[in-house]
Amino acid sequence: MHAAGMSLRMLSSARGFLILALATAAFRLWLAWALPITGDEAYFYYWGKWPDWGFYDHPPMVGWWLAVLQRAADAEWFLRLPSVLLPLVLAGATVAVLRRESPDAAWTAGAVLLLAPAQLWNVAITTDTPLAYFSFFSGLAFLRAVRDDDPRFYLLAGLLLGAALLSKYFAVLLAAAYAAFALSRPDRARLRALALIALAAAPAVALNLWWNAQHCWTNILFNIYNRHAGAGFSWSRPPLYALELVYLLSPPALWLIARRRSELARRAPDVALRALAFLVAVPLALFAVLSLVKTIGLHWLLSFIPFVFLLAARVAGPRGLRATARFCAAFAVLHVAAIAAVATLPIETWRATRWYDGIVMTVKADELLARLEPYEKDYVFATDGYSPSVTLGFDAKRYFIVFGEASSHARHDDILTDFRALEGRNILVLRKSPPEERLYAPYFAQVETRRFELYGATFYLVLGRSFRYAPYRDQVLAKVRDAYYRIPSWLPAGRCYFCERYFAGEGCRR
Repeated sequence: MHAAGMSLRMLSSARGFLILALATAAFRLWLAWALPITGDEAYFYYWGKWPDWGFYDHPPMVGWWLAVLQRAADAEWFLRLPSVLLPLVLAGATVAVLRRESPDAAWTAGAVLLLAPAQLWNVAITTDTPLAYFSFFSGLAFLRAVRDDDPRFYLLAGLLLGAALLSKYFAVLLAAAYAAFALSRPDRARLRALALIALAAAPAVALNLWWNAQHCWTNILFNIYNRHAGAGFSWSRPPLYALELVYLLSPPALWLIARRRSELARRAPDVALRALAFLVAVPLALFAVLSLVKTIGLHWLLSFIPFVFLLAARVAGPRGLRATARFCAAFAVLHVAAIAAVATLPIETWRATRWYDGIVMTVKADELLARLEPYEKDYVFATDGYSPSVTLGFDAKRYFIVFGEASSHARHDDILTDFRALEGRNILVLRKSPPEERLYAPYFAQVETRRFELYGATFYLVLGRSFRYAPYRDQVLAKVRDAYYRIPSWLPAGRCYFCERYFAGEGCRR
């Protein structure tokens, strides 16, 4: 008990926070080095390889970051540095915000943020990484502006909100929190503040709209239509969302906030505290409503979790946070032990799982690519899906196109690959499932299939000689257009690379 008490007191000190920051950073850096590139990360890597003002399914920010990072070094651990450092930055900012009110609570809250599950193991560089940075610092600027009624910080909050919107559309939930707070007690000062935020964020919104208008409105089509094919009411989704909150925030933190609701009411004159409550309540409530029809991804919540711990620290103080710190520390030890154990297991451990071939493709990419070397001079390399194409392309440092209809996700290859230019070329399609030659025969002069095994997983090669563009356009690209590029009439007319390239004169309107 005495040792446990000493450990908790350490978490409430600058020295303890520094030790914990270094320890968790070391673990995350090791994990960033040991973890193979994921499909999402490899997909965004190619955004950075050919940067633009926008990309197929999300705004461009992570592509811009990766464009800078990969020109310095191409290693996974280096590309992941923004994610590795994210908990340190957020925890340090939390400490800085709280120190004036309560130094002990500040250090404890910072420690809790370092130990929270997603902050501990999430080292992937994705659209959520810049979103988390910009959303959190926009929120802090907003709280400072509310506290002092300072227009400079409202403008800063808006600029950072614009950057968050250029990272991922979920930043709109933060904008909703700002609007809800301003309109909860509308007066001239709050409406002026809201206008300043909107003014500062407007250039980022305009840039995104301009790019979409010139590129088939793909962000809009994907986020409103294409990705929601499986959406529908289900009673099972809200409980799953509740479990995700329990996992990410810890039961003690949730109980603490629920138990201290009276403290929020008592401190109603504290306008910054009320504003912070809006930053927590509005996004999480909107996710709760969305969970009725859509499964909420864990990563969707990452940008809003730090505000919850900040609120818990402000209403509870250091003593109230101790149970949360104790739970998060124990939970972190379990995570580290589990991850370390998995890292030591042979790959064949997962042979009975349905995703084993994908694990082999990711973990043993070099050996798989060695099997393709005899074909590299004569064939354009392809796979039948976006994730295998980008992950293998990352490891091979050679772009793999996507052959076939694929799915609604990650269709940036539609921008990068022009099938008209492949007329007469040989194409090798790597697959994880058995192909039917008759399905490939219309698109090539000759088709041959081969198979090989690697660590017990079976892979298939479709060797297509002399690609025929015309039937591919009529039978594959036409289906892609109808499924993913039919632009609704309510969107203004603009340019569409897909329809102009393959269906000039036919249009893509619904």
